[in-house]
Amino acid sequence: MVKVTDTHAHYDDEAFDSDRYELLDRLFETSVNKIVSVGCAYDRWEPTLRLTERYPCLYAALGVHPEDIYDMPSDYLEQLERLSQNPKVVAVGEIGLDYHYENYDREKQIAAFREQLILADRLSMPVIIHSRDATEDTLNILRELRPKKAVMHCFSGSAETAREILSLGLHVSFTGVLTFKNARKALEACAEVPLDRLMLETDCPYMSPVPHRGERCDSSMVHFTAAKAAEIKGIDASELINICNKNADNFFGI
Repeated sequence: MVKVTDTHAHYDDEAFDSDRYELLDRLFETSVNKIVSVGCAYDRWEPTLRLTERYPCLYAALGVHPEDIYDMPSDYLEQLERLSQNPKVVAVGEIGLDYHYENYDREKQIAAFREQLILADRLSMPVIIHSRDATEDTLNILRELRPKKAVMHCFSGSAETAREILSLGLHVSFTGVLTFKNARKALEACAEVPLDRLMLETDCPYMSPVPHRGERCDSSMVHFTAAKAAEIKGIDASELINICNKNADNFFGI
């Protein structure tokens, strides 16, 4: 089995509290090449960094998810900049916009998204972008600020939106959503993404692919997403994994 790189996971999540180290030990031994674990809330930055100290091939992305911006210390950007000097921190993220739930603060989300994009640009760091039910605002901000290197993570939008994202120079990353029965839009979008802009992720412990829907997701399950993406692209799964691993290495500098 060709080992995969999982470009977006959340191993700080409480879903892994009972067996975090045993699981990661097994994954790196059997099926996973590298992992980018995303600490996307202020109180998750340090736990994520501690994981990178234990595993040579586990890297961190640090940022503030749009749902977690409401209780931030006033100096969070300064703290994020300081922690980003750690060589195991390879991206700012995930950051972006999320209008899915009621009572969101659009203006506050936009302000936090913009200032983190600007910080990443100043630090010359890649950006991991989250966008849910906020496509128009997300694209407008990306058109304005033009991040030098960014990936739209957990993509499930339309082929048209994928083309727009690609025109802005972004990469596109897919989760187990490609395997879902109702994933027509994601399949069409994946077909639009050139192989050199494609990346794979789990977003674990969420987004478990078929045949593991309803279970806790982990990085080994990237293989199911890779198999579906390879089917869409008309190539062997091992070839697709090798291409996506190389894309991840180049994107994150790992």
